[in-house]
Amino acid sequence: MGCNRNCGLIAGAAIGAVLAVFGGVLVPVGDMLIEKTVKKEAVLEEGTIAFKNWVKTDTDVYRQFWIFDVQNPEEVEVHSSKIKVKQRGPYTYRVRYLAKENITQDPETHTVSFLQPNGAIFEPSLSVGTEDDTFTILNLAIAAIPHLYPNSFIQGILNSLIKKSKSSMFQNRTLKELLWGYTDPFLNLVPYPVTTTVGVFYPYNNTADGVYKVFNGKDDISKVAIIDTYKGKKHLSYWASYCDMINGTDAASFPPFIEKTRVLQFFSSDICRSFYAVFGAEINLKGIPVYRFVLPSRIFASPLQNPDNHCFCTEKLLSKNCTLYGVLDISKCKEGKPVYISLPHFLHASPEIAEPVEGLSPNEEEHSTYLDVEPVTGFTLQFAKRLQINILVKPARKIEALKHLKQNYLVPILWLNETATIADEKEAMFIDQVTRKINLLRLVQIIFRSIGTVMFVAFMISYCACRVGVGHN
Repeated sequence: MGCNRNCGLIAGAAIGAVLAVFGGVLVPVGDMLIEKTVKKEAVLEEGTIAFKNWVKTDTDVYRQFWIFDVQNPEEVEVHSSKIKVKQRGPYTYRVRYLAKENITQDPETHTVSFLQPNGAIFEPSLSVGTEDDTFTILNLAIAAIPHLYPNSFIQGILNSLIKKSKSSMFQNRTLKELLWGYTDPFLNLVPYPVTTTVGVFYPYNNTADGVYKVFNGKDDISKVAIIDTYKGKKHLSYWASYCDMINGTDAASFPPFIEKTRVLQFFSSDICRSFYAVFGAEINLKGIPVYRFVLPSRIFASPLQNPDNHCFCTEKLLSKNCTLYGVLDISKCKEGKPVYISLPHFLHASPEIAEPVEGLSPNEEEHSTYLDVEPVTGFTLQFAKRLQINILVKPARKIEALKHLKQNYLVPILWLNETATIADEKEAMFIDQVTRKINLLRLVQIIFRSIGTVMFVAFMISYCACRVGVGHN
């Protein structure tokens, strides 16, 4: 009887040990199954989940604009006063709703090339007004003259055309005109061929960005969606390549199996450079665990602090020999126009940058950029990319509208927030197809390991107690 009982206890302990070992074996096996599935579905080729979402996103992407309405235009132009601005917005457009075009796979290089069509649809229900709302803003054409035509003789000729067109340093424009373009009355009088349409994002609608060529991940999943080459506008492509600024993906997705130590790089053709984001926190997005990556302030640091920014410091006077921080000069990719980018409201910028402007209130929560990335798949499930567009205005003795200025102004025109969050139906699909399966597999691992360990310990305790009892008898 004692022998049988001992055998039963030993058998129970053995079963528990087997379950514990099986649970331990299941961990790497489960991880291998997850890795194999993700690697298959993350490749950019016909039939995969990644490819379907890459060609045309199912998530609504919005670009919100806040316009800096100038309150004292005459005081600035005549007395070189501080510029007083009032932020108005948001004005919201839906973007990135068009599918990629001319998609071509190259099996030899494991890359896929494509064009990204551009389009913007105004969303009245998500806006504070209409596209016909009017703002007092900087005259973009006049502000560019001292930069494009530094010769005083040419400036004198152009000044006569400015006066004839009754143009001044500031102008009234509708939202639609400011963003997407208007015929400038001064440029319309220039007797030689020039582009007479001016707008912050002109041209945009009915254009396409690219050609892009990205790795499809077929041979190496760690490179999937990373840009290999970019052939956009000639001046943009050359300059961005020269400055080593074409790196990373388009931020819609990243190579899978993301660690917190990884630096995520993404390229934006609008501003001719790549940005990078670093791990900030773990958060829960609609029941999906994600990593939040944030833009570090170092991205807008001076070249002395961040040598990667040497290409974005060409105006030695404004930057005080490249010692100021918080703005980047992108004029070389804007055909010489004095365009500078910064974070909204000059967040993280040198105090001297914003000193000539009143009405700004930088706020880390409202004005910083972040990406919420699901770490197993590398898919970006929520993001907010925030930037401010500024124009540098310099005094010019030969131009009536600028001759009274006593200092340089970095005039904020607008700031934008391009944002998207995974839709509820897509979130449910993601949880069902990805999160729930991963969690279930991990739960099974834990259960097998826990039951096995408990059984092994319990039966071994009983066995020892039994042995002691037999010894006493």
